[in-house]
Amino acid sequence: MDYRKLYAAYSSRGRKSVTDPRVLFKILVYGYQCGIYTTRKLEEACRYRIDFKWLLWDEPVPDHSTISRFRTGRCAEAVEDLFYQYVRYLEEQGETDHETVFIDGTKLESRAGRYTFVWRKSVEKQLAKVKEKVHSAVSITSLEALEQRLAEMEVEISFVYGPGRRKSESQKEWEALDELRRRWRDYEEKLAVMGTDRNSYSKTDPDATFMRMKEDHMRNGQLKPGYNVQIGVNSEYITGIEVFSKRTDYGTMVPFMKTMQQKHGKKYKSATTDAGYERFNNYLYLEANGQLSFIKPANYEQQKSSNFKKQIGRMENMSYDAEEDSYTCAQGRKLSLRRECTELQNGKYVTTAWYRCESCSGCPVRDKCCQAKNADQAKELRVNKTLQELRKASLKNITSDYGIYLRQCRSIQVEGAFGLLKNDFGFRRFLTRGRKNVRTELFLLALAFDLKKLWMKRDKGRLRMHLSEISVA
Repeated sequence: MDYRKLYAAYSSRGRKSVTDPRVLFKILVYGYQCGIYTTRKLEEACRYRIDFKWLLWDEPVPDHSTISRFRTGRCAEAVEDLFYQYVRYLEEQGETDHETVFIDGTKLESRAGRYTFVWRKSVEKQLAKVKEKVHSAVSITSLEALEQRLAEMEVEISFVYGPGRRKSESQKEWEALDELRRRWRDYEEKLAVMGTDRNSYSKTDPDATFMRMKEDHMRNGQLKPGYNVQIGVNSEYITGIEVFSKRTDYGTMVPFMKTMQQKHGKKYKSATTDAGYERFNNYLYLEANGQLSFIKPANYEQQKSSNFKKQIGRMENMSYDAEEDSYTCAQGRKLSLRRECTELQNGKYVTTAWYRCESCSGCPVRDKCCQAKNADQAKELRVNKTLQELRKASLKNITSDYGIYLRQCRSIQVEGAFGLLKNDFGFRRFLTRGRKNVRTELFLLALAFDLKKLWMKRDKGRLRMHLSEISVA
C-alpha cells in the first residue's frame, strides 16, 4: 500500500513521531479487528500481547495519547485513502466487482452528552420572541441594524459598574438591548449549525443529530445523539462508507453513490436497497447515471395487506385505462384527465397529471374515498407519471428471479455486515466526536472487517465468490 499521504500528514519539521505512522496505522486496524477500541486498552495490548509486539517490531510502545492524536488529528484523509486503496486491491485480486452494490444504513450513537439538546422548533420560537421585543423597543428588524444602534448608543453613555454606583437609564436600556442582541446572535448561530436539513443537534457534538436508536430495547428507542452511517457492500466486502447527520436514508443515497463513484473511479451497474431509499430523486439519478434500480417500493409490503386494499381512495386500488388515460373508482365512476404538466428536473422531463371524477354526488362511500370537506367537490388525483414509470421498472427488476436473488443477497451481505460490526466486533458507539473523527473510526473498522472477511473466505475456499450461496429448502 502507498503510505505517502500518511507520512505527508506529519510535518517534516519539529519533533519526530515516537512510533512510525505506518506502525500506528497497523496497530489501530488490528486492534479494531480484535474488538479493542479505546486508546488505553490499545496501549496495554502493545505492552503485553505478543501479537501486538510483533506488529511493533523495534518501534517503541506508543502511549494512549499518541494513539489518540493519530486517530483524531491529522490522519483522517490518509486513513480514508488507505481504505480505498485496499478496496481497489480487492478488485484487482478478483475479490470484488462493480456489478451491483448493496446499500444499507444504521444509526450509531455519538460520544456526545445525551441531554445537551438543541431543537430547531424551540430555537425558532425563542428567536421570534427576541425579534418582537427588539422591534417593539426600537423598531429594528435586523441584527445588523441592532448592532449598529448599540454602537451608536455606546459612544454617548458613561458606563458605571460595581456596588454603590447607580446606572443611568441609558446604560440600563443599552444592557437590555445588548442582552437581546446576544440572544439573537446565539439563536442565529444555532440555526446555522442545523442548516436546512436538520432539526436538532448536540451541544457537545454539533455534527451529531438526535436519532431514535432502534437497538436500544431497554429504553424503548430513546432519542440519543448519533450519526446515520451508510455502507456499500459488494462480494461481502465493505467497499464504501459515508456518515450523515440526516435521520432518513432516502436523502443519503445520491451523495453516497457519487462518493463511491469518485473514490472507485468507476460506477456500479446497479444498486440494491430496501424501501427506505425509495424517492423520486433517487430514481432519476440512477436512470441518468445509467444504473439499474433494484429499489423496493415504499408501499410494496403494505399493498399485500387487507387494510391497504380497503383504502379505496388510493390510486393503486383503482383500475386504470391506458387508452382513455383515466381511472375508475370502486363505484365505477370515471376520473378523467383534466390537465398535464411537463417540466425539466435533474436533466429529465417529468410529467405530472391531474385527474378528476365526473361527479361524487350521491356516492355512498365518498367519505372513505375523498378527503375534501366540501361535499360538492369531486374526487381528484395528482399522479407523477414519470415516478410511476420508474417505480414500475424498479418493481419489475426486484420481482424478477435475478432481482429476488439480489434482495436475498442484500439481506445476507449488507445487513449481515452491520450485524457482525455490532455484535461480533462489539462496535455500538463512537469513541470520538465530530464527523471527521467519526469517519476515521469507521474507515479503520471497515478495513478490519475486510481483512477478516478475506481471511475467512480464503479459509473456507470461497475466494472470488461475489454473490451469496442460497440454499433452496
